[in-house]
Parts: sequence; C-alpha cells; structure tokens
Amino acid sequence: MRPYSSHRLFAIVFSLALHAGVWLLAIGYQFKYVSPAETPKTAEKIVYLELIPPPSQPLPDPAPTTTPPTTPITAPPPDTALAAPAPAPPPSPDSPRASQAAPPPPTAEEWAFAANYTNKNSKGYRYSWGQQVRSMMGSAVEGPDQGLVRFRIEIAPDGSLAQLQTLWTTSPVAEQLARQAIQNMPPLPPTPTGKPLIFDKTISFSPFASEGPPLYRDDCLPEPPVFRNPFAWDGLSPQLVAAPTPTAPLDPQALADCLRQLPKDSVEAESASDQRLMDQWGSSKTGR
Repeated sequence: MRPYSSHRLFAIVFSLALHAGVWLLAIGYQFKYVSPAETPKTAEKIVYLELIPPPSQPLPDPAPTTTPPTTPITAPPPDTALAAPAPAPPPSPDSPRASQAAPPPPTAEEWAFAANYTNKNSKGYRYSWGQQVRSMMGSAVEGPDQGLVRFRIEIAPDGSLAQLQTLWTTSPVAEQLARQAIQNMPPLPPTPTGKPLIFDKTISFSPFASEGPPLYRDDCLPEPPVFRNPFAWDGLSPQLVAAPTPTAPLDPQALADCLRQLPKDSVEAESASDQRLMDQWGSSKTGR
C-alpha cells in the first residue's frame, strides 16, 4: 500500500468519528431530561385543640303530653260532595262608571251650511242629521246599555223622514233611544240637491267615543276607484279578468262649483280626523 493512501484512510475515519461524536452530543442535549428545581420545604406547624365540656346543669322535668281527642272523619253527603264553590260577589253598584254627556245640537249656522252643501252626497247634511239624533239621545253611561246602531235613512226633498231601516245594532237600548230621537226630531231644512237623500249612518251611544266634525278639504278630488276582485267568478258565465274602471276628473265648471262650497276646516275637525285614524289603524301602525 502506498503511504499517502493510509493517511487518507486515517483522515476519513477521523472525520466520521468526529461527526458521530457531535451527533451523539446533540442528541444527548436535545432529549436530556432536566428535572425541575426542588422548592424549599417549609416547616409544618401543628396546632392542637382541646375541647372543654360545659358545666353540667340539671335537666328540667319534661312537661306531660296530652293526646287530643280524635274526631271521626265522615264523608260529606252525596248532594254536597261535588258542590261548586260559592260565586264571587257582584261588583258594587256604588262604583263610579264612565259617562259622556250628549253633544249640543247643530246650530242654525251649521244647518244653513248643511242645506247648501251638495258635495259628497250632501256630506254636511248627513253629519248634522247624525249630530241632531245623538244630542236628543241623552247621556251615555258605561254599562250594558251602551253600543252602536247603524241605520239606512231616506230623507225626502222637503227634509222629512221617508224611510228608516236598522242594518245592525249592538244595543237594543241604543237603537230604541235613536229611533225615539228620530221620530221626535224638529223640522229639518230641505235637502241640498232638492232630491231624496239616501245614506247609511252609524250612531255611537258610548261614553268612550264621539263623532267629531268631518273634513271637507278633499271633497273636490276624484273618487278613488272601487276595488273589485278581478278574479271573482260565479262558475257559470265566461271567466273574464275585469280591469279597474278609472275615475274621471270633474269638468272645470263642476270643479269650480265644488271649490266654491268648501268651508275652512276647524281645529276640532282636524283633531277628530286624527282620532279616527288612530282608532282605525291602532297602536302597531301609528305608534300609539
């Protein structure tokens, strides 16, 4: 073997041994378990407790016990075994009840306006007629006699009653009082158009509701189209989809006559209109 070959072999063996040693040291350092340092122990302190009994005292003599006499339990008679509890007493008749005085009848000026107002099927005449009836019915008191009654009325051209029909009612007393007031009404002015006036009217005889004056500012606007179900069908006639009929606006002359009759709305009319909206739509839509 040549001399330089042995040196080369020695260098390779020495390099392998050196790498092996470094690898062994790295493994021993990485995976060596290091135990935590022991915490210094504190000296334990032992405390001894001694229980001393209380001084002895003589016990009092027990009181004599008596057994109460036993009463035999007997079943109730068959008639009263399932008897209902006594009913609650009725409310005191002396408790105050809500009431509302009758409104004043229409004045001569209000009747004069109603006798000449032709818009909206004589709107002012219809309101004054209902106010006159309600004022003659007297005060409304909370209780079973309060309620509503709706009539269909026909007024002759001279202002006299031509026909009276009850459509529905929630109180026979309210209907009787309203009919009595209608029969005893004073002479009324002629109808504004000089023709029979036919309308439906609801009279409220209640301490919690009152009809205020109407608003007249929108009476010259065209009537909104009446909604009719376009898909309604009787099953016999040809099935057709009905289109809504548009409302024609007033001609200039009729519009001018209508605007000439419009009065100035009062604060009471505005308040009554707001109250009707509140009663119609309720708190969920108006914030009340």
